[in-house]
Amino acid sequence: MCGIAGLFDSAASAGAEALRAAALAMTDTLAHRGPDGDGVWTDAQAGLALGHRRLAIIDLSPGGAQPMTSGDGRYVVTYNGEIYNYRELRAELEKLGRKFRSQSDTEVMLEAFCEWGVEAGLRRLIGMFAIALWDKRERALILVRDRLGIKPLYWAKFGPVLLFGSEIKALRAHSAWCGRVDRAALADYLRFAYVPGPATIFEGVNKLQPGHMLTLRAGDEPRAKAFWSALDVASAGIAARRDIGDEEATERLDALLSDAVGRRMIADVPLGAFLSGGIDSSTVVALMQAQSARPVKSFTIGFAERDYDEATNARAVAKHLGTDHTELAVTPAEAQAAIPTLADWYDEPFADSSQVPTLLVSRLTRKHVTVSLSGDGGDEAFAGYNRHVAAPGLWRRISGLPMPLRKFAACAIACVPPPLWDATLRLVMGARAPRHAGDQAHKAAALLASDSANEMYRRLVTQWRDVSRLLENPPASRSPAFDDVAAPFGPMLDRMRALDTVTYLPDDVLTKLDRASMAFALEGRVPLIDHRVIEFTWTLPNRMLVRGGQGKWILRRVLDKYVPRELVDRPKTGFSLPIGDWLRGPLRDWAEDLLSERALSASPIRPAPVRKLWGAHLAGRRNAQHALWVILMYQLWAKRWSV
Repeated sequence: MCGIAGLFDSAASAGAEALRAAALAMTDTLAHRGPDGDGVWTDAQAGLALGHRRLAIIDLSPGGAQPMTSGDGRYVVTYNGEIYNYRELRAELEKLGRKFRSQSDTEVMLEAFCEWGVEAGLRRLIGMFAIALWDKRERALILVRDRLGIKPLYWAKFGPVLLFGSEIKALRAHSAWCGRVDRAALADYLRFAYVPGPATIFEGVNKLQPGHMLTLRAGDEPRAKAFWSALDVASAGIAARRDIGDEEATERLDALLSDAVGRRMIADVPLGAFLSGGIDSSTVVALMQAQSARPVKSFTIGFAERDYDEATNARAVAKHLGTDHTELAVTPAEAQAAIPTLADWYDEPFADSSQVPTLLVSRLTRKHVTVSLSGDGGDEAFAGYNRHVAAPGLWRRISGLPMPLRKFAACAIACVPPPLWDATLRLVMGARAPRHAGDQAHKAAALLASDSANEMYRRLVTQWRDVSRLLENPPASRSPAFDDVAAPFGPMLDRMRALDTVTYLPDDVLTKLDRASMAFALEGRVPLIDHRVIEFTWTLPNRMLVRGGQGKWILRRVLDKYVPRELVDRPKTGFSLPIGDWLRGPLRDWAEDLLSERALSASPIRPAPVRKLWGAHLAGRRNAQHALWVILMYQLWAKRWSV
């Protein structure tokens, strides 16, 4: 795990020293990702510089340092990630006559490219990776991002100069940088609380899409090509579905996940896991402990607010599994102190509030280990979001009703303030009343006006649906959620999972994990989205995913073999914080400064609707924490980066 950056100037206008200095300036911004060493390789004749910041995980010796040249001298690579099947590949390559100088996975990857070619070599890799590869023979720079988008890779072309890096801040460090806010990207950010790829918040700056390789030769334009497609995998899996039995499916998934977890336990440094006590992280830790001769190190954080505290559940799971468990009770002051620093790590506006606890648990974990396994991606792989369970049935019930009737019902529900819904349901249902019932009722009201299943999905995943309230003449969305790429998949659950996998997973979930963990030079590994697991889940009938009003049915069956159901069977809460209450209390002054008429007038965002919503939130008429967080994180980002 590392940070990479570099440049390819097709005009070859700079000498070796200038190229080296430019690459060092870029990689210096990524020192937090790789504190164990740095390196630069240049080819002045080509105008190329490859930079690297090292976080040593496998082969801690100088033999694992990068940039690294292949044995035959053809390829030079700087890469961020891990190849989990490198031992098997090495054995195969040795039988074919390939010689090795180190024990690193980097060298195995290079020799795989030499033996089988780049694209064929990539298809053999099990792992996470962002790669910059220079092909001396073809005089071509090849950028590659792993199948699911676990590791980030940004690129931009300014005139003859192509810049790339693990984070946008590395590109900003080069003199060719020219960054202007992209209004279409800003509009999409306001809709989704993240910027959907391949766009970024800056014009002309791109995220390399998951499963893609981009090739650039001097004098040509960059050309992108997919070597793996989540949508193609979904389509092929659906076509291959068969009526598999419950026991067979459970056993096959158990074996596949055990292999995925076991591979991710390979490291030459201390290793542990995040444990929240939920289905995903408990499964990962259970499978780790089943393959470990000593107690696995597990980590969790707790909060004073009981509705948001998962430490008790994590503690119970850890005790049952016998892990070496570390728990940190985070005070509200500690959590609040982390919030103003978020823009340091997120180079784009990013408004998933679980970024705060993820940052805090990463900081805790890095004090003890260098690698941590995580349960991230389980919701996308196994249909774990509430929308996966509820939306298909809701759409079936309302789609046949006249739209005027649906709109009347929506108005009737929405006219009751969320706090009144909460109080009424607590009075009627007592402790069984759903958490945040009023907010859920208002969300349901908004869904009633959906004119299609696709429209319902869009309403479920957007924060500000009517962006024209915030921006003048906002551009149309460029997200796949708005172009119906998943329409051929038929059932609504399939469409939602496919869209989540190509949008929310790489651009929210994995972005959050990468920035939060790498802020402290902690490598996060995500076995639940091993590409072989994803391919398998798409072959399963939907009844294996959602059954009895619960998602992740088959994953729960696997976990049942290791952890009693009562320790993990509770309503889904997510990794969240009481942001709404804090905005009315200890964060009020901080938020007021960013949401003031003066501050908003200096941004592209219209002040009036934001000020109105802020007032309603403060007065308790609405819990607008998520919509307000989107604005706050944009304002914080713009202030931090002087945009």
